[in-house]
Amino acid sequence: MTKSTIWSILGAILALVIAWWIVSALFSLLWFVAKLALVVVVALAVYAGIRAMTRNVRD
Repeated sequence: MTKSTIWSILGAILALVIAWWIVSALFSLLWFVAKLALVVVVALAVYAGIRAMTRNVRD
């Protein structure tokens, strides 16, 4: 095995590790954004429900 072959193999392994880390970080970020959007939707539904219940009590 030549020195350039070893460096090519090490470069490929390093590229895989970096790509794995980037994809993991992106999926974590996407999951956080999706969870945040779901929390906003549920909070709006709860707010609308509370507002509807308090409006009926006043009438």
